[in-house]
Amino acid sequence: MKGKFVQLQDRGKVVIEEEEVRKPGSGEVLIKTEVTMISPGTERAFLLGLPNTSGEYPARSGYNHVGEVIEAGEGVTGLKVGDRVVSSANHAEYVVRNASGAFPVPSGLSSRKAVFFQMLAIALQGVRKAKVELGDSVLVIGQGLVGNLALQLSRLSGGFPVIAMDTETSRLELSMNCGADHGLDSTDDNCEEALKDCTGGRGASVVIEATGHPEPINLAFQLASRFGRVVILASTRGETKNVNFYRDVHKKGITIYGAHNSARPKSDSTVGFWTSDDDFRVLLELLAADRLMIDPLISHEFDAEDAPEAYQLLMQWDPRLMGSLLIWNREV
Repeated sequence: MKGKFVQLQDRGKVVIEEEEVRKPGSGEVLIKTEVTMISPGTERAFLLGLPNTSGEYPARSGYNHVGEVIEAGEGVTGLKVGDRVVSSANHAEYVVRNASGAFPVPSGLSSRKAVFFQMLAIALQGVRKAKVELGDSVLVIGQGLVGNLALQLSRLSGGFPVIAMDTETSRLELSMNCGADHGLDSTDDNCEEALKDCTGGRGASVVIEATGHPEPINLAFQLASRFGRVVILASTRGETKNVNFYRDVHKKGITIYGAHNSARPKSDSTVGFWTSDDDFRVLLELLAADRLMIDPLISHEFDAEDAPEAYQLLMQWDPRLMGSLLIWNREV
């Protein structure tokens, strides 16, 4: 049996290739794909060979995957043929995964919503590391997909007020529709005063930097309150210049958290520090319970064979692009 897959052929070039699909081995399952989602920041960075990426081609891409188990290898327990599952598989028509890395989709949860599980997990581990408590003011700088989800999860964790900041009006409007208490334009010379107005003059107890650009990290330090926490959530593409650590960090008593999604425990979740598997499970249940607003974040849908067109749009970096889905089975 053959199946199609998405390949980053070269810098700025995406193609659809075909491969022979192997049978699942011991402990593995064969999954027929329903929906995958493009990770806008990470996949764009790797496609364009930006700083802090490998710059190596050809390469596989993607890690937001939903599909149906169509065959199980020997020794598989907990999954059966016909189960819908999420996994960190690439964009491909068929994938073989270790069964321990595939998680059942709750009954009634659509594949189009379930596919957000990984982006939610990326946002959630940053919110957890900040230890957001009831009444903490939370500012999220950057309202792309991960920033919007981090804002929603901060609100669920008890953050109040939760404040969106971006340069794009359309993204701020979307964030307000998703539960933000305030939306601030980071290009406004008075944005610091506006933030103080939102927080009783204190600044933000928690600042989550979610732009992926190096310059706003200084802004995050500046806007954090005394004894505040700053979370570097997005993968920064480049170096931040001229940080005044004495003025903006040391003297204010700020705590900085590096929150790359790989900086997780391999086993045994603890307070503020959960494994990926545990986060995946709780997020799927939250999605099934409609505790998160996902439909407004689905900005584009493409048939899987039109993936090159989807990546072309991604390279243009249209601020209206949020959740971009590749549909492998139009029946879902």
